[in-house]
Amino acid sequence: MDYLNHPFPGKRQTVFGKKGMVATSQPLAAQTGLEILKKGGNAIDAAIATAATLTVVEPTSNGIGGDAFALVWVKGELHGLNASGPSPQELTIEAVKAKGHEKMPTHGLVPITVPGVPAAWAELSKRFGKLSLAETLEPAIRYAEEGYPLTPILGKFWKKAYDNFKKTFTDKEFEAWFETFAPNGRAPEIGEMWKSPGHADTLRKIGDSDAKAFYEGELAEKIDSFMTEHGGFLKKEDLAAYKAEWVKPISTSYKGHEVWEIPPNGQGMVAQMALNIFKQLGEPAWQNANTLHQQIESMKLAYTDGQAFITEQDDMPVTAEHLLSDDYAASRAKEIGDEALDPVAYELPQGGTVYLAAADEEGNMISYIQSNYMGFGSGIVIPGTGIGLQNRGADFSLDENHPNALKPGKRTFHTIIPGFLTKAGEAVGPFGVMGGYMQPQGHFQVVVNTLDYLLNPQAALDMPRWQWMGGKKVAVEAEFPNYLAQELQRRGHQVEVMADPGSFGRGQIIWRNTETGVLAGGTESRTDGAIAAW
Repeated sequence: MDYLNHPFPGKRQTVFGKKGMVATSQPLAAQTGLEILKKGGNAIDAAIATAATLTVVEPTSNGIGGDAFALVWVKGELHGLNASGPSPQELTIEAVKAKGHEKMPTHGLVPITVPGVPAAWAELSKRFGKLSLAETLEPAIRYAEEGYPLTPILGKFWKKAYDNFKKTFTDKEFEAWFETFAPNGRAPEIGEMWKSPGHADTLRKIGDSDAKAFYEGELAEKIDSFMTEHGGFLKKEDLAAYKAEWVKPISTSYKGHEVWEIPPNGQGMVAQMALNIFKQLGEPAWQNANTLHQQIESMKLAYTDGQAFITEQDDMPVTAEHLLSDDYAASRAKEIGDEALDPVAYELPQGGTVYLAAADEEGNMISYIQSNYMGFGSGIVIPGTGIGLQNRGADFSLDENHPNALKPGKRTFHTIIPGFLTKAGEAVGPFGVMGGYMQPQGHFQVVVNTLDYLLNPQAALDMPRWQWMGGKKVAVEAEFPNYLAQELQRRGHQVEVMADPGSFGRGQIIWRNTETGVLAGGTESRTDGAIAAW
């Protein structure tokens, strides 16, 4: 039986609930969030439980050794958490080049930065949770100890990673990856049980210590020992110095709503910049090639500037405020004509991932995202712990004149972004689309689908997507209307139809009716997505 064969079109319906809802990319993880809600936890507790479980049941996209961001709505106020980690103190441009690299490698010991995920859980639990961190991690520990059967899309990407890694991960430092994720000398199959006792033990230590064991205790020592043995840069001093940062979210207005993102070093503002440019161009039309052309052009201009300028805010050559200003949007909108542009960065004024959304009956809501980047991350696993370390440092530049140039203690340009929507000071709800550089493009399309086309949350996610790939190249899903793709080609876009939807992101949405409190959720049809509602 082929669990990836779907010869007939399928439809999901919007899911409704009142007491609570958790939407994410894996059914077991969504159910753990609901379990915590029924146990007396709130939406934040549910999100932590779901996120921890996702490190076990979807290791192809995230892990304990990754980064996280969150937007949290509590008592009428939106809070932002940046739990991305900086580069180690010993990681310099000179040190990387001394190892023979002319650009940052994508795997191995070099691109590993300080993980922020355990700190994110601890911060969220301490500030907003009703249950202890140890209680919220119990379901994840259970799945790691007892095992679970692989879901279809999980199995697909696990096998793809294994097939690639067995050819390239030949050095000794990669042995623990195969011991952990290919214990029988192969990737586990769809429907086959897999467990990770070391992962369970690590989660228990994190829960019992409010994450201190990871940054200062036994787990920090194991990470340091492994890095020292194999010539890595991340050390226990880097871990001990780390603290997640509470930040003020940034917003832009679109169709009477506020679209919220985390400020740089994240790329969320790219979606806001694109929305600002697009709204300068007139009213959008449904399934219209000119509207799609304008959307793509708005996104490519915003993204070109985002990649040129976004990094740690202190290192940006232009402020976030300017890039979100009407003047910036108007100047970029003037460049959009009838033909596809080959974009260049804005002239400065003088002077991978898993996503989840959760909500409860009290009105608390959270938009949360965490990632190891590029699937399994660096490919480095600390033996016996289940800790797969991220490769987030791969996005650093080795050009010392670039805004995102590598330097010790710096956070890189970051792809993972949670989104949130409000209207007139009231929460509409959390939304997100994971998938590396697809993420702001997914945010943009979800917002347009929701506010311009008034699609329900499930339909807003199901609508066939486009993805700007660079230059004039645009990828579209197989279900994308052919007549629109042809007209885009006539406008100069280099359109590529993709048979596999895996690169177009995977998202979730929860909207709350402000009058009734009823929750309406949509989840991703491109993955093993599920919604658990109460």
